[in-house]
Amino acid sequence: MNILIFGGIGQLGQCIQNVARQKSIQGLIYLDEKQGNILDVNLLKSLFQKYQPSYVINCAAYTAVDKAEDEVEIARKVNRDGAANLAVLSAEFDATLIHISTDFVFEGTQTGLLTEEDTANPVGIYGLTKLEGEIAIQEATEKYFTLRTSWLYSEFANNFVKTMIRLGKERSELGVIVDQVGSPTYAVDLAKVIIHIIESKSEAYGLYHFSNEGVTSWYDFATAIFELAGLSVKVKALKTSEYPTKAKRPFYSVMDKTKIKQSLGIEISYWRDSLKICLAELDK
Repeated sequence: MNILIFGGIGQLGQCIQNVARQKSIQGLIYLDEKQGNILDVNLLKSLFQKYQPSYVINCAAYTAVDKAEDEVEIARKVNRDGAANLAVLSAEFDATLIHISTDFVFEGTQTGLLTEEDTANPVGIYGLTKLEGEIAIQEATEKYFTLRTSWLYSEFANNFVKTMIRLGKERSELGVIVDQVGSPTYAVDLAKVIIHIIESKSEAYGLYHFSNEGVTSWYDFATAIFELAGLSVKVKALKTSEYPTKAKRPFYSVMDKTKIKQSLGIEISYWRDSLKICLAELDK
């Protein structure tokens, strides 16, 4: 069984590699941006013909949230057209597509847990193009798992946790946004879900929400990082209005994970527990 992983050397790709190694899973092919350019249909077709994959995992995405406001065309090509290319070929070669999406598809103005049935209404180009990618996949293939996730971090690549650790060692005080609320997600936990889908040969196709359990703000997340890492940093609470960015972010994007827990039979860790594991890995 061959498994093609696009965006395979990014944060989530490295986490999948780590989990697969621990489970001694064979047949995973990790493709970087050049080897697996999701915009090059001819290249993609040759990869599908060569490997005849049973599963295709799409970790490739345009994720520069603020730059996307100015680079609409390239964001749309990667997040919509690239996803569509993989979906069309997955259908043609009878492969199951596992695609990663985002909480940024939501406007973020409602409270209460967001379900897969709630209306997606993005407030920025990044979220809009990711939603367009979701729709393109639904239209092109029936055998897909789209996993919306949020606030992804790990011991790999660049992310909020590693940035806070670095800044916490350089500064005694930091300002962090307090009025944006969501759920951090340890990318290793997401990788375990992806591997579980493959190992279980689940056919419960569709759209799912996945993050770690619990709710927090960026301010509280940063405070927890410093506390658990043993760093003495004064954290100043900033309102979004005090830290303007090119793109709007959802103020509230806490997702309901009932569907994925029931359909796939998984348990989900509390975000602080997963954060402790990540920090221990970083200490190594």
